[in-house]
Amino acid sequence: MALPLSSPYPPMEAQLVDALPEGEGWQYEPKWDGFRCLAFRDGEDVQLQSKAGQPLARYFPELVALLKDVPAPRYVLDGEIVIPVGRALSFDDLLQRIHPAESRIKKLAAETPATFVVFDLLVDEKGKDLTGLTLRERRGKLEAFASKHLAPQATRLPVSPVTTDVEVARRWLSGVGKGGSTDGVMAKRLEVPYRSGERTGMRKVKRLRTADCVVGGFRYGTGSKLVGSLLLGLYEDDGLLHHVGFTSGIKEAERKALTEKLKPFMGGSGFTGRAPGGPSRWSTERSTEWEPLEPDLVVEVQYDHFTGGRFRHGTRLLRWRADKLPRQCTMDQVKKGGAGALKLLHALS
Repeated sequence: MALPLSSPYPPMEAQLVDALPEGEGWQYEPKWDGFRCLAFRDGEDVQLQSKAGQPLARYFPELVALLKDVPAPRYVLDGEIVIPVGRALSFDDLLQRIHPAESRIKKLAAETPATFVVFDLLVDEKGKDLTGLTLRERRGKLEAFASKHLAPQATRLPVSPVTTDVEVARRWLSGVGKGGSTDGVMAKRLEVPYRSGERTGMRKVKRLRTADCVVGGFRYGTGSKLVGSLLLGLYEDDGLLHHVGFTSGIKEAERKALTEKLKPFMGGSGFTGRAPGGPSRWSTERSTEWEPLEPDLVVEVQYDHFTGGRFRHGTRLLRWRADKLPRQCTMDQVKKGGAGALKLLHALS
């Protein structure tokens, strides 16, 4: 490729913060629940690069074809690969694309084609490097580029909506539609250039959710006889308690008391549906071993994502819910129900 930027090129990254920055000079964008991607085009050559610098083109052949159809002969775009399924975005379907079989990938590409949400232009159609320009200048050039070259494919190549109004950003963060489909909000400094590989010009605030879960078991800490993590469960329509994740943010000073609290419930039925692994009462050192509990205890936890029938990351323990019946802890709490993200995407298309 004869472009001023070449893959692997470290994308600009963001610092995770707890609250949106305010004041002059900030642009806010929805944070999409997908794969960060840089798209390089030079004639018939199209490359897709992940945030970690790995090639993605073989997993998304429909995007390669789509980007080749863009009238501009060359460009570099920064954006996010997402897959709309029904009325929401599906991270599970994205994960299925990372598959060794080309035939499987082609089948999925036809059944659930991906969308590339564009939020920055790094090289224009003339091959000019724009990374030295401020975000304010690049955004203007991106909108002009999109109007000229991406408009015919706006549904599959949408430009991410933006705002400088922090109140609008707060509404995005609180969720558009019940269940919320956006991943959070990005805040970007308008007067800084594209800082490749740095986190100094962007902030991100994740949208965190809560759920009430049954404590179906626990694991001991490594080399310890005290509780290390609680194993969480939710009831599905089949009436079974399914393991959905864990919470391990237990303060050291509280572990002894918590272990005593759980003793009366040890030896219970644990998870009656999907379980975290074979229970064992003879060792506390292997992470696959766990102690089943009678499913009588309920905790409220905070989480960021729920995909593939489980919390994608560890959760944060907020409080015990003695007022909550275990049978009230159902999967309905974590099922996404809104078309918010898609409505935002299509607002400018």
